[in-house]
Amino acid sequence: MSQMVERFQNMLDGGEDSAMLRFSLGNALVTDGQQAAAVEHLERALELDEGYSAAWKLLAKTLVALERPQRALEVCERGMAIAEEKGDLQAVKEMEVSAKRARRLLEAGGDADT
Repeated sequence: MSQMVERFQNMLDGGEDSAMLRFSLGNALVTDGQQAAAVEHLERALELDEGYSAAWKLLAKTLVALERPQRALEVCERGMAIAEEKGDLQAVKEMEVSAKRARRLLEAGGDADT
């Protein structure tokens, strides 16, 4: 476990909870190669703040990496709509890339969700 993961997990275990903390923990887990563990925290970040474009982007990218394209597409669609409403066009573009990768995985017949 990296120092960043440990630091953020300790904050969470200590009773702190926020969208930013959950995103930071999720990001640290992805960086540490623990994508599956990151999903829970990224999803929780979005429960706490549905408008958190960075969390939508990272969750979509992580789900593609985990070969869960159906869920990744759902996340991309919702995240792109929210980012577009906020005018966060860079986030929209990045999620479009993730959506394209997810569609390719689906066409290839892969989805760990099923």
